[in-house]
Amino acid sequence: MSSLTTFSRRAFLVMPFALAACYNRTQVIELVGQTMGTTYKVVAVDHKNAVDKAEVEMRISAALADVNKAMSNWDDSSEISRINAAPAGARADMSQELAQVMNAAADVNAASQGRFDTTMGPLIELWGFGAPGQTALPSEAAIAAAQAKSGHANSLLLTGQNVEKTREDAQVYLAGIGKGYGADHVGRALEDLGLSDYMVEIGGDLYASGRNPEGMAWQIGIESPDPLARGVMGVVGVSGMGLASSGDYRNYFEADGQRFSHLIDPVTGRPVDHNTASATVLADNAMLADAWSTAMLILGRERGLEVAEQHHIAVHFVDRNADGSYVTHQSAAFASQLA
Repeated sequence: MSSLTTFSRRAFLVMPFALAACYNRTQVIELVGQTMGTTYKVVAVDHKNAVDKAEVEMRISAALADVNKAMSNWDDSSEISRINAAPAGARADMSQELAQVMNAAADVNAASQGRFDTTMGPLIELWGFGAPGQTALPSEAAIAAAQAKSGHANSLLLTGQNVEKTREDAQVYLAGIGKGYGADHVGRALEDLGLSDYMVEIGGDLYASGRNPEGMAWQIGIESPDPLARGVMGVVGVSGMGLASSGDYRNYFEADGQRFSHLIDPVTGRPVDHNTASATVLADNAMLADAWSTAMLILGRERGLEVAEQHHIAVHFVDRNADGSYVTHQSAAFASQLA
């Protein structure tokens, strides 16, 4: 679950009118809607007042439709649904867009020591997060059986724009990377219209370009990992980058007096049990930020920082102390972005 909220001062809402009054040209286009089982928000600054809002909305809708047609598990005719339905050994051609996402997912899987995995649907279902109603903990045998059906290494073979399932029961779910790609794709649609100052957010994963209506980098708040209240514990200026956060504090269940997070470690087959409450990642695009934020949270701060330094990942961790307080840690790459 995303732990990211867009954040701005009240001047964010007032400044567009001030600009319009001074120059009578600049307009701020703001659109919201639903996609991929969540919400989206787009804010774009049109300095020349040259773009029709209806045209922007049409381009956004078309871009989101493209992403869903390639990556939706809820559309039986989508590319990913057809791949999931294919028998083992059958090679399938992928569109350029889907190939980009699938290969990026495989790269993050390898670099994160297997912690980001798009094939772990059986484990998610087993622990009750694919559907409501978890009432009992799974057995060791059930966990082992679900793990055997999961894992990039024993499920998929990728070669450029071709993919082959190596297991008949392998299934790919792109929820952990698709929203980020969607934000990037919408951003490209805005750029095709000549808009270079914009922010696109889908379900908390975002890409920000240029400057906000106040002339600043887009101000994004990192949410405090409190399951009972929403608050901002820090603000990051983002421009020309993607940003995504993952947290363990809103989607979980309790059994036998223990709390079980929705974040399943593919290596152990069990929910994570470390003290890291959230991980926020800055990357070249929202797709990679999306995938890496999940990987980093599953790794946890201690191991995650080691991987981050090795691969130059910009990550901000929030750890939960025993007394309920929080402490933050940053990789060198994240600290340098704030310098």
